Amino acid sequence: MAVGRYAPSPTGDLHVGNLRTALLAWLFAHHDGDALLLRMDDLDPATSSLEHECRQLDDLAALGVTFDGPILRQSERTGAYGDAIGQLEDLDLTYPCFCSRREIREAASAPHVHLPDGAYPGTCAALSTAERAHKAESRPAALRVRAKGIEVSFTDRVYGPHEIVVDDFVVRRNDGVAAYNLASVVDDATQGVEEVVRGADLLDGTPRQIWLRDTLGLPPVEHAHVPLMVNAAGHRLAKRDGAVTRTELLDLGWTDAILVERLLLSVGITASTLTDATATFEPAALPTEPTVWSAEDR
Repeated sequence: MAVGRYAPSPTGDLHVGNLRTALLAWLFAHHDGDALLLRMDDLDPATSSLEHECRQLDDLAALGVTFDGPILRQSERTGAYGDAIGQLEDLDLTYPCFCSRREIREAASAPHVHLPDGAYPGTCAALSTAERAHKAESRPAALRVRAKGIEVSFTDRVYGPHEIVVDDFVVRRNDGVAAYNLASVVDDATQGVEEVVRGADLLDGTPRQIWLRDTLGLPPVEHAHVPLMVNAAGHRLAKRDGAVTRTELLDLGWTDAILVERLLLSVGITASTLTDATATFEPAALPTEPTVWSAEDR
């Protein structure tokens, strides 16, 4: 038994990939006989809105995705994130980073011993007090952790064992907002989440969250990353790919029942409803390859 969660960002309508992940999160939780919680990852006030949240909740309810307990909203959790960052600072595990996006891309693209491709190499880690003060005059700093290139191992319920080096990742953005990884692990602990089901595009970032949980003394969680929905070119779905939201599909004559059946079938589950799917759902039988989406294949 494991308490799960689904955590969309209320920045627009959910597309079919998001909806399928929600269906699978519900199945994982109910297959294991426990609850599915809801969190709104609404840290960015410029793009998040209550209107988007309401539309997302309507779409999920129409497909049979139900949640247990109250909604937790990250926009209301600033104090908890500050406490966690303070704990990291007390352990001397943080440093300010003044790198621009371009500088980060250039630094990450260079080869570095013991770090995976694209990892931040610690450019600002050894700056002197004077150098930090000088850079702070022209640019606000983000806050990074000193992970020291530690290697983290974990076993995903779908993708199996992984061993990935953790780089010095950001825990607070240069606008003062808590970063995704920190907010996620703090909120998972607050909600009592025991298993995280999410898209496979987030798998490589899982060791960062494991490192944070261990460092902050938070309970461990299990992970299950599920395959993505992609377009014909193999890229993540976007508005330009046509009918990719529930509303757009309904306008084309789809029904909610057809959409649920189609999304379940795309991962090898033959069932008409989520309740029916719990009888045959086997996490180990899920595919690992992305699914190419076409609204024409009804």
